[in-house]
Amino acid sequence: MSMNGEIPVRDNRAADRFEIEQDGHLAIAQYLLAPDHIIFMHTEVPPELGGRGLATRLVEAGLASARERGLSVVPRCSVFGRYMIKHPETHDLLAPEIRATLGLPA
Repeated sequence: MSMNGEIPVRDNRAADRFEIEQDGHLAIAQYLLAPDHIIFMHTEVPPELGGRGLATRLVEAGLASARERGLSVVPRCSVFGRYMIKHPETHDLLAPEIRATLGLPA
């Protein structure tokens, strides 16, 4: 944890993933970057780090980055998909074709 209690997440652009390193283990959210959108492909939290809310922190950091960069989101990863469905405040980030498949306004 950082000094303020926030779990630090880094965007490792060279590896196309968001990362959290704790206790010698690495939790990741892998992505593919395109000119106008970001595709979140896979999120993985080692069992040793389970139950600490790290997957949620990875999702929140990834979505905040997408918003800051003006990118729409394609959640191929079920962790991102479930989070976004449960959080209407993120629906505006969804790529138009994804909003349509979910029955959300374009």
